[in-house]
Amino acid sequence: MASGTAPVELEMDWQGETRFSGRCGSVEMTLDGSAQAGPTPVQAAAFGLAGCMAIDVVHILIKGRFEVKALRVRLHGERAPDDPKRYVKVDLHFTVRGDVPGEKVERALALSREEYCSVWQSFRQDIPLTTTYEAAS
Repeated sequence: MASGTAPVELEMDWQGETRFSGRCGSVEMTLDGSAQAGPTPVQAAAFGLAGCMAIDVVHILIKGRFEVKALRVRLHGERAPDDPKRYVKVDLHFTVRGDVPGEKVERALALSREEYCSVWQSFRQDIPLTTTYEAAS
């Protein structure tokens, strides 16, 4: 365990069928294998990856004193056809609004992917991950 990094601890309880409700600290979430009462575990992993990288990118750009007015991320994940139906390819596309040079967005994406995004680093590293971006006004 890295110094100063607390372990993640959560509890989940079966709610019937394929639903589980869980709590991690003060945060509650429902996972549902049929995607009715909440995201499936695989969808939750996608939210985690997209969110982690988006948070990193915004943080890096703001720390670099760039005016980020908005950021949107879209994820497209391809899954294996057979069990375990893991991700085999992930594409993330970021739309950044604000006065931010393209090379700074590219650098923020690279830093997130290579150093900061703990979710991406927790995925299998043989999964192709592409990141693209566009500036929006």
